[in-house]
Amino acid sequence: MIRDYKINVSNEQISNIISKIKDYPWSSVENMEGWTHGTNKEYLKELCEYWTSDFDWKKHENLINSFSNFKTNVDGIDIHFIEEKGSGKNPKPLLLMHGWPGSIVEFLEIIRPLAHPEEFGGNEEDAFTVIAPSLPGFGFSGSSKKPIGPRKIAEILNKLMTDNLNHKQYVAQGGDWGATIANWLGYDHHINCKAIHINCLTMRHPDGPQTDEEKKWQNKFDKDQIIQDGYRTQQATKPQTLSYSMIDSPVGIAAWITEKMHGWSDLKDNNIESVYSKDVLLANIMVYVLTNTFNTASWIYFGRREEGGRYFPKDFKKINIPTGISMFPKEMSEWPPSTYIERIFNVQHLSKMNSGGHFPALENPKILVKDINLFFKKISL
Repeated sequence: MIRDYKINVSNEQISNIISKIKDYPWSSVENMEGWTHGTNKEYLKELCEYWTSDFDWKKHENLINSFSNFKTNVDGIDIHFIEEKGSGKNPKPLLLMHGWPGSIVEFLEIIRPLAHPEEFGGNEEDAFTVIAPSLPGFGFSGSSKKPIGPRKIAEILNKLMTDNLNHKQYVAQGGDWGATIANWLGYDHHINCKAIHINCLTMRHPDGPQTDEEKKWQNKFDKDQIIQDGYRTQQATKPQTLSYSMIDSPVGIAAWITEKMHGWSDLKDNNIESVYSKDVLLANIMVYVLTNTFNTASWIYFGRREEGGRYFPKDFKKINIPTGISMFPKEMSEWPPSTYIERIFNVQHLSKMNSGGHFPALENPKILVKDINLFFKKISL
C-alpha cells in the first residue's frame, strides 16, 4: 500500500533544537586556524548563529511538501519517496538516489527540470517520472533492525520500483552511496534496471589494478584517502558508539556533516559559501537532526563491510547494462583510468566537467541535469 505523506515538524521540536544549539559550550572548543584539523570553529559558530536567528525550517519543509511525497512498506521498512510524474506520453521512470551525508534535499532543484524539461528550455520527450527515495535508515524513511549495506538496499529499491510502483523497467542515477546502489542495481537487477548514470565510483574490481597506470592511480588513491578514513572507519566499525554523542547534539551533527561538504566540494578561495548557502547546508543537516537518523544513516558503512567491502565478488562479471558517467574534477573519490572503468561497466557515455565536486545536484544542478538527459535519451525502455 502506498500512503500520502507530509512532513510536519512541530514548533516545539524546532524550539528544542534551537535551545540545544544556544546552550552549546563554545568556550570549551579550541579555535584552530582553517579546516586542517576538522570543521573550522569560527565558521561553525557563524552557521549556528544563523541557525538560531534566521534559518526557517518551515520554508524548506514547504518546499519538500510541494512535491508529492509518499510512504510504502518494502521488506518491513517504511520507505519515504518523492514522486514527480513526468510530462508527455511516455516519461522514463528514473530512480534518483542520494548518499551520505546527503538527503533528498540534494535533489529539490533538479526534480522538476528532469520531470518537466519543457518548462526549462528542454524537450517534453526527454521527461522522466522521478522517484527520489530517502534511503533506508536515512531521513524520513524507516530503518532495518540492524545494519544493511548497499547491495541489500539495491534489492529493496528494486522492489520499490517494480512491486510497489509497478515500474517493471526503469533507469537509475546516483552519487556517493547512490552510485554504489546503482552499481548493484545494474549487476543484480538488470532485468528491471536497464541503464545507470553515476557521478562517483566507490566499488573496485576484484582483480585489482592491472596496468602501470592503474597501479599508479591505486597508490595515489590509497594515499589521498588516508586523510578521509577517520569518519569512514568509525562508521564502518563502531557506528553505535558515535551515535551516543551525536543523537542529542545538533552542533555535533552540523560539524560532522559540514566538514564533508567543505572538503568534498569545488570551493573558491576555500569558502564553503562560494558553493552552498547556509540555508542549503542547514536544510540538509536538519533532515538528520529532526528525524534522529544520524545513527541509522551511518549503518550503511557497517553494512557494506559485512557485504564484503569495497570490492565486487571474486566471480564478478561486467555490469553489462549501458552506463553513463559524469566526472567532476573535485570528486574526492578520484576516478581510475578508463581501462579500469571499462572492466567494470559497459560505458556508453562519459562527460568530463570543468568544475564541481562530490555533490553535483547541489553544486552544478543544470550541468548534471543536462548530462543525465544526454545519456538517458539514448536508452529505450
